Amino acid sequence: MGYFVYLLYNKKHDKFYIGQSNSLERRIFEHNFGLSNYTSKYDGTWEKVYSERFDDRKEALIRERFLKKQKSKKFYKKLCNMN
Repeated sequence: MGYFVYLLYNKKHDKFYIGQSNSLERRIFEHNFGLSNYTSKYDGTWEKVYSERFDDRKEALIRERFLKKQKSKKFYKKLCNMN
């Protein structure tokens, strides 16, 4: 089983969300149907714009923390090749 670190983007609100999960499809579904505390605050569709796969959850958590510490839309857009 693998773990994923992912970035979702809500174009309507120009917001990013960073998370990690062992089931990427399920988590994206949850974000889009109001089953996640943060993303349910914003209407509109959350699209996956970036993901990385890890064999170990510890590695995924380390990467997730690193990405969250960046707190820069410019950094996230560059990572996701969004011009």
